[in-house]
Amino acid sequence: MGSNEIEVNAAELRHAIPQMRVGGRVLLSGDIFTARDAAHLKLREIFDLGGELPFDVEGAVIYYAGPTPGGDRPVGSCGPTTSGRMDAFAPWLYDAGLMATIGKGGRSADVRDAIVRNGGVYLCAVGGAGALIARHIASAEEVAFPELGCESIKRLSVRGMPLTVGIDSFGDDIFELGRKRYEKN
Repeated sequence: MGSNEIEVNAAELRHAIPQMRVGGRVLLSGDIFTARDAAHLKLREIFDLGGELPFDVEGAVIYYAGPTPGGDRPVGSCGPTTSGRMDAFAPWLYDAGLMATIGKGGRSADVRDAIVRNGGVYLCAVGGAGALIARHIASAEEVAFPELGCESIKRLSVRGMPLTVGIDSFGDDIFELGRKRYEKN
């Protein structure tokens, strides 16, 4: 597993992904979108009906989070949710041009294959650290599905958001590698 650290703007992610290796640290800045289960279901319904999605998926990053209200800050807590809950939706989003997803936990083989097929990446955020992650969020704007409350789709502007490469564009998977190391020892 890598120990490299890459600082990257979300708008330039496509060019940085080939240098990212599983286990490496990423400090992400720029605009990303939040979406959880209910929002993914709505996105898929729009897509299946041939409608226009509420944001351009091409080159985008989706963070599996539902930020809480922040009062005088852009958001309150903004920790990752379990990524596997979005595994049914992730392959078609990667195929539609999504560059990265951010969450916690392992992903399915179908998601890993979609990441490799599309030159994408899966980034992991530390679970249970939502208040600390919120410190890296400079602004938040609701983009779609206000009826979903904190689970609506939001555009976040992040600054130096600390992440770890969970699955790189070559298909190396930190969760699989970790299991193999554990079994070996």
